[in-house]
Amino acid sequence: MSGVYKLQIQESSADLKALLASQTTGAGKERVQFLYLLQSQSAANIQHAAQLLGRHRVTLQKWARRYREGGLDALLERKPKSGRPSHLTDSAREALEARLATPEGFGSYEEIQEWLASEHGIEAAYTTVHSWVRYRRGAKLKVPRPVSKLQDAEQLATYKKTL
Repeated sequence: MSGVYKLQIQESSADLKALLASQTTGAGKERVQFLYLLQSQSAANIQHAAQLLGRHRVTLQKWARRYREGGLDALLERKPKSGRPSHLTDSAREALEARLATPEGFGSYEEIQEWLASEHGIEAAYTTVHSWVRYRRGAKLKVPRPVSKLQDAEQLATYKKTL
């Protein structure tokens, strides 16, 4: 019969269910779930599995071909990241993380820029440094909150004791 795609899945339903729970990426979960649906007979064919997963039938047929040709490893293989490599070297990244972990840290992103230029020879834009530190590293600058000059230290100490 034309259009019927035969796929022999070697893993058991229990193995696929355990593998599904251990997947860390959405793409990996989706692909293992595809195999699980077919193995557990929750989906009668690839077209039915495509409807259940919300994917196009052709996408699932490509996944099936990859599984048939290379097994589970080929199906779960991730493409290498493309794009420009980072200017921040591993040694500079480690030194930056160590410096951010200290109580002094940095007072501003400009200070980090100057430190990278002087210590590691890395010229980076402000926005690049900000994204490295704030979003990729998840660190915040060590900047104290402003304190009023009119504040009475004795009254503050009393307040902290009674709080």
